[in-house]
Amino acid sequence: MKKIIALGASSSKNSVNKTLAIHAASKVAEATVAVIDLNDYALPLYSVDAEEESGIPEEAHQVNQKIACADGLVISLAEHNGSYTAAFKNLIDWLSRIDIKVWKDLPMLLMATSPGGQGGASVLATGKVGFPYMGGNVVADFSLPSFYDNFSNTGITNQELAATLDEKVALFEKSLAE
Repeated sequence: MKKIIALGASSSKNSVNKTLAIHAASKVAEATVAVIDLNDYALPLYSVDAEEESGIPEEAHQVNQKIACADGLVISLAEHNGSYTAAFKNLIDWLSRIDIKVWKDLPMLLMATSPGGQGGASVLATGKVGFPYMGGNVVADFSLPSFYDNFSNTGITNQELAATLDEKVALFEKSLAE
């Protein structure tokens, strides 16, 4: 049984990206899904001074350990002003102080969604370019535009988008088997 981490890169309590990450991860056959909710890890704002004064917070070590124990990652990026959310960027900054290969070369399904028609396309592009420098093995990516129009309690309602996600999950599953 494979262990998949689902992470919505947002600190919103009702994160549409967390919802999408859990939905996609739950489609992986013969896998257990562990959710990393950024709200469960109260990390101080990263700075060299904070690190020198207090060291790396235990919460960062906890997230690092969860990632290290996983077989694959499903991350859905929230977009704030075209980039990562402050909470997610802060997590990356702390994790990179433990291991520059933040994502441990694990297979990754990288996604984004938003209420708007672009579906987080800007932040998804940033992640696809930047994550490989941090040990991100992005094997598939997916953007879901207009979350509230295309997602319900049962999943993605737009059949074409649902089929595309299924194809991306299949690529991710295949990479887990290799």
